[in-house]
Amino acid sequence: MARNRRNSDDYVRPVRRILIGILLFVMFALFLLWRIDSPRVERFRAQVVDAVVPNMEWAMVPVTKVAEIVDDFQSYSRLAEQNAELRRELQRMKSWKEAALQLEQENARLLDLNNVRLDAKLSYITGRVLTDSGSPFRQSVLLNVGARDGLVDGWAAMDGLGLVGRISGVGDQTARVILLSDSSSRVPVTIQPSGQKALLRGDNTARPPLDFLEDKEAIRPGDRVISSGDGSVFPAGLLVGAVVAGADGRLRVQLAADYARLEFLRVLRSHPGEAVTEAGALIVLNPVLAPVAEGAPVGELDAAGGGDAGAGVDALGADTAGVAGAGAEVPGEDGAPARPEEPTAPEDEPGSDAGTGG
Repeated sequence: MARNRRNSDDYVRPVRRILIGILLFVMFALFLLWRIDSPRVERFRAQVVDAVVPNMEWAMVPVTKVAEIVDDFQSYSRLAEQNAELRRELQRMKSWKEAALQLEQENARLLDLNNVRLDAKLSYITGRVLTDSGSPFRQSVLLNVGARDGLVDGWAAMDGLGLVGRISGVGDQTARVILLSDSSSRVPVTIQPSGQKALLRGDNTARPPLDFLEDKEAIRPGDRVISSGDGSVFPAGLLVGAVVAGADGRLRVQLAADYARLEFLRVLRSHPGEAVTEAGALIVLNPVLAPVAEGAPVGELDAAGGGDAGAGVDALGADTAGVAGAGAEVPGEDGAPARPEEPTAPEDEPGSDAGTGG
């Protein structure tokens, strides 16, 4: 038994040594082969690689699968993190929604208490953007709605986020919208919360500048920019964008509308408000003389205001004093006031009783 084990050991050890020696020799030969810099050896190496590598794809399958499993696990980890972040953001949005609803209800109650009359809500019509001009000197888009849909030049066009431009040119079935970034665009805006008024001037860039600012120090990047409604160009309160600091040091507006993806535009049907051109009734300087303006007899002034009627008449001048009657004081020749002993008035004048009340 011991002899058989010894014989096997005597046979295995020489074979193991021979195999190890052959392996070392092959590795050393490969090292020398890859280190020799010769065109012939280079061609030989290329032939060896072409003959061996395609046949070794089966050996790379486990490595490839392991790499794919690792990538899938990392992708799953990223998806789990994104899912958790979205859940947290959704929770925050729910809290903001609740706060917005409460503020909306509170605003409605305050408006009701103050008896505020709001303008009617603007109606709108939605159209699809057909083409983009793509010109570096004129930026506009074409809509598939026109005069048959009741469109009028000057109406505002918005996307889902903010103001895009205004209608400039209406056909029967199409209409052209000049964008806010166009060089011919001029829009009066209000900057919140400072309340500064400015003019948004298009310059064919994605961030048009603000002109005619009164106090630049009161404006900060990130301030909200809305339409002011001045000049009846646009309805007031439409979101335009946010203030940003330009590379040239000027204050510019990052437009809220996504100009890179304009597919549908909402055209607001805004009708001009009623203008009052006629003057109203004459404003009476003294309330006591209101019956005079309305055609009431002057004699009723004593019953309404007593002796104050004469003072009010003196304030308006001598002509009005003649209407008030003899009860008004008339200066004498020496400058001192003198009152007649018995005031007289023509019988045909209805104001003859006015002096007796004084």
